Amino acid sequence: MGERIRCRSLLDRVMDADAAALLIEDGMTVAVSGFTPSGNPKAVPAALAEQVRSGRRKVRVSLLSGASTGPEIDSAWAELDMIARRVPYITSTPLRRAVNGASPEGVAYLDQHLGMTAQNARYGFYGPIDVAIVEAAAITEEGNIIPTTAVGCTQTYVALAKKVIVEVNTVQPEGLEGFHDIYLPADPPRRQPIPLTRVDQRIGQPYVTCGADKIAAVVFSDMEVKPRPLAPADEISQRIADNIVAFLRAEKAAGRLSAGDVPLQSGVGSVANAVLMGLEKAGFEHLTFFSEVIQDGVIRLIDAGCADMASATSLSMSHEGMQHFIRHMEDYRGKILLRDSEISNGAETIRRLGVIAMNTAVEADIYGNVNSSQMNGTNIYNGIGGSGDYARNASVTIFMTASTAKGGAISSIVPMVTHVDHTEHDVDVLVTEQGYADLRGRSPKERAALIIDRCAHPDYRPQLRRYFERACAATGGAQTPHILDECFAFHRRLRQTGSMLETGEEERRK
Repeated sequence: MGERIRCRSLLDRVMDADAAALLIEDGMTVAVSGFTPSGNPKAVPAALAEQVRSGRRKVRVSLLSGASTGPEIDSAWAELDMIARRVPYITSTPLRRAVNGASPEGVAYLDQHLGMTAQNARYGFYGPIDVAIVEAAAITEEGNIIPTTAVGCTQTYVALAKKVIVEVNTVQPEGLEGFHDIYLPADPPRRQPIPLTRVDQRIGQPYVTCGADKIAAVVFSDMEVKPRPLAPADEISQRIADNIVAFLRAEKAAGRLSAGDVPLQSGVGSVANAVLMGLEKAGFEHLTFFSEVIQDGVIRLIDAGCADMASATSLSMSHEGMQHFIRHMEDYRGKILLRDSEISNGAETIRRLGVIAMNTAVEADIYGNVNSSQMNGTNIYNGIGGSGDYARNASVTIFMTASTAKGGAISSIVPMVTHVDHTEHDVDVLVTEQGYADLRGRSPKERAALIIDRCAHPDYRPQLRRYFERACAATGGAQTPHILDECFAFHRRLRQTGSMLETGEEERRK
């Protein structure tokens, strides 16, 4: 106990998870550490859910996090109708259903750019934070918190919370200390330039500043993380990856991708991981990553000598990948840094470093607008996440998607997207398994011809070409030709076919 809790005055605040959960009351705003199912508390949220499930208590709260959380929070609390409001991102199927109308009392979901969440919390947009629950590898002599495998918004939430519950997870190795670089910028207009000019640069502290006085409870936990399984790359994912690698090779040949100079950002899921494996096979060397998550593929690139450095806010790996990281942790010291999501997803840092961003889309239209968060323009899927942070500020923004969904019944390339997360102004390259369209320097009508020819599935190209030709004729060759009635008719098939939420498309589109 003494090795994990170095602040002796906190020893008398050690209690079990059930007792700590009693500190959380109905109507509170609760913030949790972590980012993706990584670094979030487990024992206290599970104990609170059991108290509600058993009928001992009725608790419904507003829930803040860095991104999605593990099943002990988002799924368990949603199934018990414990979440009144949710910020800023979700991946849980039960919570998604609740947000989309299945919850008896409803869930108000605030889909939020992840890089803005901490600042918005400090501005008070989500109200006062009553309790922050933070997973830790250890607590320092001064009462500061050593995070585990993710940072997210933890520093901001701890600073704002009235009281903090620290969940010391003994499954997580104490050797994680030193992998974190915690930096809390001042808010505008007092903000100074964030002094980050290289991916490997440290600008903050290796711990979350807290202080013993704010910690109301310390709970020991031995609950393991439950990562989402990483599906192997299928044929479509592999072809998408090959097309992205082909584009990056072209960028390298043009002198716009110099080894070690331009960091890469990659989203999560099987397609993103296939892209990373493709970089290894293609022989790229001295790559760096400035991203929000580090997946198995990044670790493999470091192991293979293809990547030198990775900066992110979360280790979001498979169970096997995480075990490999833990066994060889010292090999990655100095090669991996975990930062606040306000830095990893920050507009200033992304733009200064010239990041090449690679993220997934639900659908894209012929002019390059991308929907990454909604189904049929109505039901939330996951949310915009960090893709907007990178799309708007990256030196090159790539969006990828399979050209069709529902076994080919639906085209992912459409005349007009049903919901716009990323406008045509922010999308540089669109990639499907059919090919890639480099949209830079092209007008809307030039983009349309390129996207239809290179990204749309052959089964849908004739229909899309006919639409585009009719739209050009009907509008007299306007800047962005559209026939709205025909756009709606194109999407009617999607509504008739049904939602993609419960299909195998879910894993691919993550």
